[in-house]
Amino acid sequence: MPRGIWALGFVSLLMDVSSEMIHSLLPLFMVGVLGASALTVGIIEGVAESTALTVKVFSGALSDYLGRRKGLALFGYALGALTKPMFALAGGIGMVMTARFLDRIGKGIRGAPRDALVADLCPPQLRGAAFGLRQSLDTVGAFLGPLLAVALMLLLDDDFRTVFWLAVIPGVLAVAVLAFGVQEPPRAADAPAVNPIRRENLRRLSRSYWGVVAIGAVFTLACFSEAFLVLRAQQVGISVALVPLVMVAMNLVYAASAYPFGALSDRVSHRALLAGGLAMLIAADLVLALSSGWAGLLIGVALWGVHMGMTQGLLATMVADTAPADLRGTAFGVFNLVSGVAMLAASVLAGLLWDAFGAAFTFYAGALFAATALLALMLRQPARA
Repeated sequence: MPRGIWALGFVSLLMDVSSEMIHSLLPLFMVGVLGASALTVGIIEGVAESTALTVKVFSGALSDYLGRRKGLALFGYALGALTKPMFALAGGIGMVMTARFLDRIGKGIRGAPRDALVADLCPPQLRGAAFGLRQSLDTVGAFLGPLLAVALMLLLDDDFRTVFWLAVIPGVLAVAVLAFGVQEPPRAADAPAVNPIRRENLRRLSRSYWGVVAIGAVFTLACFSEAFLVLRAQQVGISVALVPLVMVAMNLVYAASAYPFGALSDRVSHRALLAGGLAMLIAADLVLALSSGWAGLLIGVALWGVHMGMTQGLLATMVADTAPADLRGTAFGVFNLVSGVAMLAASVLAGLLWDAFGAAFTFYAGALFAATALLALMLRQPARA
């Protein structure tokens, strides 16, 4: 595995530690300290995540035009690190939403160029394993962050703002690792700068690629924001300081499964893995809808983590496999734009259902969406994208 892939993985790990130290506590901070409703949480999460996914279109296309990925990725990670103090300073929902918005703009700027850089650095026969490894290291950070948040909340007597300040440190370290640890492949000397979103270039994106885009959108509709896992944990009676352990459990399973399933995707049917991931999501939603204590909750979030491990790196691999090399940034960007619209719709709908009918109904609705997606996949998707 190329050294640059490992470096990008550790960049993701450090930034996820920083982000998840905040995000694992943020729903509780908004509801318990700032007095927000579940609908407000859903809107903020939906707008934030869809913003990140939408910005990826433009950053991905720009990276194709420039023939350079690292500079954009570095700027995006730096912006994410600089927004972390805003959460600690927030005195109302407006500041939180601004911070989330800017943080996700940073994520959007870095996302498509980084994913395209992974594909650029890695030989095709290792592509699934490379995306799985980066996703696995990313997810190690996603469970270390909540674990640190729990420890600090217990140590600091539920002091949200001090935990948010300490989250700045790993964010700065992530920027340093990217700046000094990743060497970008040189652009071919005779490669001209071409606008990747011109009509004739977009026509080069194949039917198989657009099929992957459609699959990703359906997956996103079925899988709403993880903020609702945090709210569900509090609802079943878990203390505020221990709630982030839910995200630790989910991301621990996600991290453990992402690389094996990524490597497996290099050898087996993509359709089978996608179907398995949807089946796991259905099971997770049903268990979370029915759970009333720690045991059921942990089983549900573990199943959610397996579903993420089976599908997230796989979808990235499918985008890379079906897009021309010089349009990979644009391809990842368009994929994430469509997923961003679906994320906004899913998160707002989940918040509405939660406020109107309760948590169980929200997760039952998620299971129904996932079952519909599974049926569509089995009826329409060819055996391997």
